[in-house]
Amino acid sequence: MTNSRSTYPATLAGRKKGTMTLDPDIAAFLEQAASAPSLESLSLEVARASSKGLAQLQGPLEQIVQIDTFNVSALDGAAIPIRVYRPTSLLSDLPPVIVFAHGGGWFRCTLDDYDKPCRSLANATGCVLVSVDYRLAPEFKFPTPLDDYYAVLSWVAANARSIDADPDRLIAAGDSAGGNIAAAATLMARDRNGPSIAHQLLFYPVTNFGFDTESYEAFAMGYLLTRSAMQACWSYYLADVVDGACAYASPLRCQNLSGLPSATIMTAEFDPLRDEGEQYALKLREAGVAVDLHRLPGMIHVCIHFLGMAPGSRILFDLSRQAIRTRFDN
Repeated sequence: MTNSRSTYPATLAGRKKGTMTLDPDIAAFLEQAASAPSLESLSLEVARASSKGLAQLQGPLEQIVQIDTFNVSALDGAAIPIRVYRPTSLLSDLPPVIVFAHGGGWFRCTLDDYDKPCRSLANATGCVLVSVDYRLAPEFKFPTPLDDYYAVLSWVAANARSIDADPDRLIAAGDSAGGNIAAAATLMARDRNGPSIAHQLLFYPVTNFGFDTESYEAFAMGYLLTRSAMQACWSYYLADVVDGACAYASPLRCQNLSGLPSATIMTAEFDPLRDEGEQYALKLREAGVAVDLHRLPGMIHVCIHFLGMAPGSRILFDLSRQAIRTRFDN
């Protein structure tokens, strides 16, 4: 594992856990947020509405060359909105294409909530980026959100040139629950002889229906995402707890990870999900998959949203740029 060191290092002003130091800007944010009601205590409607507050943390709107929004048909014929971002500077004339699944515990967040991070990720990597507005739990439980993302992934593979992107450089990406969906979709593509995926780009992904890792114990409370909140997210997503053992819900439980695309996986240092993301990376390596694993120093969950609040979170985008250029700029 590469324990990545940001060019915006945390100082001793931040909270510590063992020898780790929390980014001071994030520490200040957590102190302010400490009195907020817990996610699991909110009604579904209020919890969904609260995601609109992410925009206040994301910073200025980055300019992008072009944005197009249209629908792709899901497996059951439903219309799945997607938003296509063309960055200000392309990696190549026909650049790779990132198909991005947003986070939000499978039950909240929209294309608009992720507009700024998607702009930043497209600009950082020089890739065309397709953001997927998959249907949300609990109205649409597992595997519908995954099926929706997979349908868009398949559409992009077949139609990449129509959005001026390279069909041979297809990247499955997502953060948190979206990282779970992207990772599961690569399994699905392998198992079904589906679209050829060149790379995975996973940010602090959910990889297992379980809550007993050391990071879950260390960061169960006080670091924005809590164990109780994550348990609530899973309860929205799964129709039956038995489904949590399925590899498409819990990629870490997959018995055979061979034949999957190379991966870049980033975990956040102060995140209950840190250990399961790192365990997944190591299990991929054991199966012969090329993996770059980075633990983002001083960061907490959902740090893709923190550019306006914590400059240190820029490391996520810097490492994404590095990963894509290393993999594709040749």
